[in-house]
Amino acid sequence: MYSSQSTIIHYYYLPSPCRKLQSASPWPRQRQHLLPTTPSAAASPSPRPRISTTSPTSSSSSSSTASPPRTHAPSSPSPSSPAPATPPRRATAASSVPSAPSSSHPRSPATPSSPASISPSVRASPTPPSPRSPPRRPSPPSILSRSRGFGAAGLAALVAACPNLTDLDLSNGLDLGDAAAAEVAKARRLQRLSLSRCKRITDMGLGCIAVGCPDLRDLSLKWCIGVTHLGLDLLALKCNKLNILDLSYTMIVKKCFPAIMKLQSLQVLLLVGCNGIDDDALTSLDQECSKSLQVLDMSNSYNVTHVGVLSVVKAMPNLLELNLSYCSPVTPSMSSSFEMIHKLQTLKLDGCRFMDDGLKSIGKSCVSLRELSLSKCSGVTDTDLSFVVPRLKDLLKLDVTCCRKITDVSLAAITTSCPSLITLRMESCSLISSKGLQLIGKRCTHLEELDLTDTDLDDEGLKALSGCTKLSSLKIGICLRITDEGLRHVSKSCPDLRDIDLYRSGAISDEGVTHIAQGCPMLESINLSYCTKITDCSLRSLSKCIKLNTLEIRGCPMVSSAGLSEIATGCRLLSKLDIKKCFEINDLGMIFLSQFSHNLRQINLSYCSVTDIGLISLSSICGLQNMTIVHLAGVTPNGLIAALMVCGLRKVKLHEAFKSMVPSHMLKVVEARGCLFQWINKPYQVALEPCDVWKQQSQDLLV
Repeated sequence: MYSSQSTIIHYYYLPSPCRKLQSASPWPRQRQHLLPTTPSAAASPSPRPRISTTSPTSSSSSSSTASPPRTHAPSSPSPSSPAPATPPRRATAASSVPSAPSSSHPRSPATPSSPASISPSVRASPTPPSPRSPPRRPSPPSILSRSRGFGAAGLAALVAACPNLTDLDLSNGLDLGDAAAAEVAKARRLQRLSLSRCKRITDMGLGCIAVGCPDLRDLSLKWCIGVTHLGLDLLALKCNKLNILDLSYTMIVKKCFPAIMKLQSLQVLLLVGCNGIDDDALTSLDQECSKSLQVLDMSNSYNVTHVGVLSVVKAMPNLLELNLSYCSPVTPSMSSSFEMIHKLQTLKLDGCRFMDDGLKSIGKSCVSLRELSLSKCSGVTDTDLSFVVPRLKDLLKLDVTCCRKITDVSLAAITTSCPSLITLRMESCSLISSKGLQLIGKRCTHLEELDLTDTDLDDEGLKALSGCTKLSSLKIGICLRITDEGLRHVSKSCPDLRDIDLYRSGAISDEGVTHIAQGCPMLESINLSYCTKITDCSLRSLSKCIKLNTLEIRGCPMVSSAGLSEIATGCRLLSKLDIKKCFEINDLGMIFLSQFSHNLRQINLSYCSVTDIGLISLSSICGLQNMTIVHLAGVTPNGLIAALMVCGLRKVKLHEAFKSMVPSHMLKVVEARGCLFQWINKPYQVALEPCDVWKQQSQDLLV
């Protein structure tokens, strides 16, 4: 849940065997306003020593002048040498791997030489400096998610080498049990720990961690089905500083709540999919038993009705965010109970069925809401929505995705009553006309994120968006009436656009893409999948967008390796690439990617003309994590094995036919390094359906 907002830091060099780092606070950005301010967050940044995962191989005299990063392991600096300050970098999609150096410097291969080096990413929060001593640099956190080649002994070595470890991610460690947890407990300074899907850990292991790590602030036990109220009792007794607790998909029952409610500093509680929670368990909550709790997520908890919700709002009066998505039907009595939460700002009821007047009651009881999410809710009508939105004066974010009964009447009420909206999602609201959609651009001029996927939007609607000059995200996929002329209006009025989705908007051609590339220089992500008129000319234009990190061009048969080479050389930050069914892309494109796209983390090559040569070239990208190679006719089992053994992939999607061709012991070796295989059994299908035919078939399925 929080990984997408993790802080990514460049690697630098230190001579000590256990590398250490100071950085900005790694708390998730969307939760920072809910968490207590630490002294380190308030302290001004100080110059930081250079740190790296590569061990120095030689020593030489140090210089008083900071030098730029080098392409090989530098000499060991003298302790007296000053070090340059390095600001923390923005989060990216791949939070668990190191960022590649900037395009002005060649890549540096990492050479791990100590237990600390097994961490593929480094980030930790600084501690406030003492007035009489230099600041203590905490050891780098280890992100070992999905890794399977280690156990209790490896964790013991890690903790011994990094006594100041503050962050540890062991999620998806399916083989880790209580013995491993006992070794983790020796990291006395641990503050953030993820044990998600460590299903072998029981109350005994959790008890060891609770006793050994009293400074825990953030703990994820998602899918830890061996944990019961006994382990939670000890956790509440020993870890009284805990701010965030994730118990999603665990066997939480009535006996567990007294322990949870003893955590007086708890601010975020996640109970997603906990079907052991029912109304009886929630009615056991004491009156106002947890005044500190500000975020509660009980989505997909099917056994909770309006009776249990009433108990929750009585016991947790200071909630700022409540998520009851995909729970029981929303009745007027449930909606009225929200009135007890005077500070409630975010309410998510996605997938719920609204009974008569259920939505109207929200308008009466939740007047302080800033975010309301009704995605895929049934029972939402024009009458209800037109009653609610005029009463939500502070509303900033509204999601009515797939509310298929609302019309222009609702949209007129939304745009009139909520002119300060910054986010509006209306995907698949098929009864709203193109004329109604023009009201958005005319009235909601503060919009930053707009989703009109699969609507009746046309060029006039895009022209009306010229007033939305702050737009950073625009999703207009499956809008068959928009053309290059509409994109020309967008490019002129939205210079800060960072994300645009044109999926299956079949009338778009190179001209429209060129308008976007030239008018939106900050572009970071574009989806042109199944825009079959796109050619290499579009890719050549997009190569000038140097911040582009996500490119989806699947089903664009006229693009080739020539266009992809332009992207590789111009967009050095590219991290996600989907070229499925781009039949003209071959090994040459892969060679260019291997040479220039050092930040690439995810790629889909299915149906391309890539052979073993191209696949092995891609394997040289050290940060590549996710690869899909279904129906790649030019790849042989030997080429596949060679590529898998070289690169450090975490997830690979392969056709099931390869399963019998690749030796099982080779697959086990790759799995032991943390790679997850997903075997796909789909028939070979080359034909590309026209966008209008595909849309009609999709609508027929909904009838």
